[in-house]
Amino acid sequence: MTTVSTLRAQANAKADAFHALHVRGRPVVLLNIWDAGSASAVAAGGAPALATGSWSVAAAHGFADGEKLPLDLAIDNLRRITAATTLPVSVDLESGYGADEAMVAATIVRAIEAGAIGCNLEDSHPADGTLRDIAGQVRRLRAARAAADAQMKGFFINLRTDVFFQKDVAHDAAAVARAAERARAYAEAGADGLFAPGLVDAPLIEKLVTASPLPLNIMMSGNTPALDVLARCGVARVSHGPGPYAQAMQALQAQAHAVYSAHA
Repeated sequence: MTTVSTLRAQANAKADAFHALHVRGRPVVLLNIWDAGSASAVAAGGAPALATGSWSVAAAHGFADGEKLPLDLAIDNLRRITAATTLPVSVDLESGYGADEAMVAATIVRAIEAGAIGCNLEDSHPADGTLRDIAGQVRRLRAARAAADAQMKGFFINLRTDVFFQKDVAHDAAAVARAAERARAYAEAGADGLFAPGLVDAPLIEKLVTASPLPLNIMMSGNTPALDVLARCGVARVSHGPGPYAQAMQALQAQAHAVYSAHA
């Protein structure tokens, strides 16, 4: 029978392994998953770790992104994923499913109990995508950090900043400075990584790598630099976001079209 202490030791070991994958200039690549089946497929393909993407998980269950997927369903899905693999699993918790710090902390505890060894947390409001003020986000992050540390050692909090998703922000050095200011505050509050989706300009990526005390996570999209360029910029983690889910659904649709066209 597996004891609580054994399970905790296993979780700590997975968290340590996940931390070790984040090396500036040698990024860990995460092909984001959405359920137990995709987790098993990506693991079988040789992945060193797994990470969910909130958009993909929501879409696979018939919901829009932005915490429209009920938390109970998100946690149940996470539990099935962690049961299907021995790899470290990080879960995308969007903004933490909480109107206040206590609710965010409770979400973190539920994710750890379901087997996650890390998470993504956003610094924007799920209702409209606008940025939270830094002080408010720091309070949420400190609550998440304290809740995680009470449960296990080394839970990896990847703090996503949505600076580059703001409609009024040009992608320039000033935007990088805004993101770097948040990175410094988040590092002090206990974050382990900085995720900057929407940032695709290589010189700006390199500037943020230099300015951030946290290892930088960049998301692949149609105009993101190639992996070798991101590595030269010093990126430590590369996510694929909703891309894998979208490609899988396109392949399924194409197969269905071929099957049903043949019998039309």
